[in-house]
Amino acid sequence: MREELLSIIEKNSRIDIKELAIILGTNEETVLNELQKCQEEGIICGYHTMINWDKIDVEKVSALIEVRVTPQRGEGFDKIAERIYKYPEVNAVYLISGGYDLLVSLEGKTLREVSFFVSDKLSTLETVISTSTHFILKKYKDHGTVLEKKQEDLREKVSL
Repeated sequence: MREELLSIIEKNSRIDIKELAIILGTNEETVLNELQKCQEEGIICGYHTMINWDKIDVEKVSALIEVRVTPQRGEGFDKIAERIYKYPEVNAVYLISGGYDLLVSLEGKTLREVSFFVSDKLSTLETVISTSTHFILKKYKDHGTVLEKKQEDLREKVSL
């Protein structure tokens, strides 16, 4: 039941407890207890709202930064990752395979602000060897959700 519960709330954390109990074939108390256990065990780490910022008049720039670092003896990549994720601009930090070690997701108000963060804060950290910045120009799908669904043409087709 736990895996199914987590899969459901990962897609819709606002689902009603009654509806969740029906889907899982159990009662509301059992669902609430399981949710509480998952929170206490650190399995559920938070609840988020996904916003399509392109739909409102707010200046916001998102970027993905690939970072190559020198791992520290006895701590690997953990210490530098922690140092990076403590910056308020940073949304996420991932240890990745390939040519770079870390992938950093961040947001700023302008391209200049994001570039300044990378050059002034990130690139100057002692274990950072190099960075590569990729600005996100448009999001099509995020966290499994399509942000702009294609409008279906409802007109009747006529041929002559």
